[in-house]
Amino acid sequence: ELKQHGTQDIFVLCTRGEFLRYRVPNLIDAYQQHEICVHHYPIPDGDVPDIAMCCKILEELRSCLESNRKTIIQCSLAFTGICISLTVAACLLLQLSDTLAPQQVIDNLRSLRGSGAIQTIKQYNYLHDFREKLAAHLATKGTVLRSVSR
Repeated sequence: ELKQHGTQDIFVLCTRGEFLRYRVPNLIDAYQQHEICVHHYPIPDGDVPDIAMCCKILEELRSCLESNRKTIIQCSLAFTGICISLTVAACLLLQLSDTLAPQQVIDNLRSLRGSGAIQTIKQYNYLHDFREKLAAHLATKGTVLRSVSR
């Protein structure tokens, strides 16, 4: 069904344990058989990626979006889409625009996906500290943080 809707890339943020728990151990293979490019970054449900992993995800995600590829971010296989997938989406928004405040992004995502979006304190704090962590990480790489907005 995802392929019928034109999905070209999927960021799967589930762990192998979740694949087993939800009885879909071959989900990634199924996506690939339908010629959907899989970007697998296992992050335990309710957790957050370390900043290096987050940067890698955002780099690949931005590349997909800049190429106008229809892209999905999938977290928990309960398919609620309100936990780590929204945390990653929020990081992307914070990276793209330095005028958006973390709380504004969280509030906007909650208005779209429900009050349970950004579920854990760890995720909430991660978003509030994201730009600082990103700047520190990029400084170690010798990269300058630049926003799309000017």
